[in-house]
Amino acid sequence: MIDISTIVKSINKETTIETELTLTSFESRLGDYPILKKQPISLHISNVENAAVHITGTVDIDIAIPCSRCLEEVPTNMHFDIDKTLKITDGALVDEEMEETDYLIGFELDVDKLVYAEILVNWPMRVLCKDDCKGICKVCGMNLNKGTCSCDSFVPDPRMAAFQDIFNKFKEV
Repeated sequence: MIDISTIVKSINKETTIETELTLTSFESRLGDYPILKKQPISLHISNVENAAVHITGTVDIDIAIPCSRCLEEVPTNMHFDIDKTLKITDGALVDEEMEETDYLIGFELDVDKLVYAEILVNWPMRVLCKDDCKGICKVCGMNLNKGTCSCDSFVPDPRMAAFQDIFNKFKEV
């Protein structure tokens, strides 16, 4: 938690604060992803003409995310910039881009919650362990990058499913 009350109350005041993240994992509805490596965050906080508080910084963090095909953990580097402008309205700070600002309690800035929200926005759509990842077997669940399984790999054409049903129905035993 960083107290920014002196910056809010002083016109055109600026400061740079370096802080450590205390997050050890990124928890969401999709799962719990461990944070493997994190760099200290340097935040530049400035009062802009006593009308707004501008917060900028850079985050560099490595998170273990499962491969989209084979589910092996992949160390994924996330590098993004924080750029927030909070309006000063009636002595309070308001983020006009977001309805709820859980990273801001009064004049206290919770850096972990701010970074959590930015990770959520910058989360990759798809992570692969390698470009030619073979995935897992649909029958037994074996990782096909580590070897082949003995499952039947025949996949019938779905357009011929009606004919297959007829053959199965009238098959003599």
